[in-house]
Amino acid sequence: MVTILDIAKLAEVSRTTVSRVLNDSGYVSDKARVKVLEAIEQTGYVPSEQAKSLRTKKTKVIGVILPKISTETASRVVDGIDHVLSEKGYQILLANANLQVEKEIEQLKLLESRRVDGIILLATNLEEKLLKAIADLNVPLVALGQDVPGIPSIVYDDYRSAKELTETIISKGHKHIGFIGVYETDEAVGKVRKQGYMDAMKDHGLVIEEAWIQKGKFDIESGYDAMKKILSNSNHTPTATFAVTDRLAIGAMEYLKEKQIVIPDQMAIAGIGASEISKYVSPRLTTVDYNNENAGMETARLLLDQLNGSEEKMRKLSMDYRLIVRDSLR
Repeated sequence: MVTILDIAKLAEVSRTTVSRVLNDSGYVSDKARVKVLEAIEQTGYVPSEQAKSLRTKKTKVIGVILPKISTETASRVVDGIDHVLSEKGYQILLANANLQVEKEIEQLKLLESRRVDGIILLATNLEEKLLKAIADLNVPLVALGQDVPGIPSIVYDDYRSAKELTETIISKGHKHIGFIGVYETDEAVGKVRKQGYMDAMKDHGLVIEEAWIQKGKFDIESGYDAMKKILSNSNHTPTATFAVTDRLAIGAMEYLKEKQIVIPDQMAIAGIGASEISKYVSPRLTTVDYNNENAGMETARLLLDQLNGSEEKMRKLSMDYRLIVRDSLR
């Protein structure tokens, strides 16, 4: 096996010079650099990542904590993160929190113990115990999806997108609009999107019926159950419903189809997320595209800024969005 000492002998330079070339650090003359690179090419030498890690105290590994590893949103975000980090020689280590704050805290500690260079957290809540665990970390961290106090964060424009989507529903002639949300431990999706809906209703002088506001988890079944509750009073029902995620919206659509309620003639539906399936359900779902892959790329760049000692350590960035009006809304 070829070692760094073999390269030094072949190039007729010191081990220090070879190390500087490999790590791209310190002064090396052009002549010496060429000799080292030629020796590396001649021998096919590959530096030991473990040894390099010990020298530089860098692992070139970034931990990524996902709220639920199987979701389409997570997959798109990871694609964006990997696109940026792989170009800089980093590998990513995925960790699944399974929508449990205790698991998020556990994964934070585990990744820190594995000496990752940084952590990207796809945040779903701002519970005090999680914020404390983040504050106690000795690893650079960037959050995506929530504005985490004191931490560089990438956020979606949840308020403006939810309000614009509600106003779009209103512009189609709907005055009685239901709402399917999630529990408010999720600040962005549970609270901010709901506030956008409520403010749009109030701005247009429309009544918000408490019985038409339902919430559940981030799954299709919750959307199904929520729509069932909204329609439990058959004498007084909305003509449209806004769900804070596509999965919730699709669940609601399934219940409507079972009850032979025609979409959008008898009930219009809209969601958020621009999931792949939103283009193929019938009728096609009106939704909001947050461009998750681009969000992942921006998050990775923000983390790289921290690793490179950027002065903008507390930078916050709000992502833009695109409203997609399809057949589920008239």
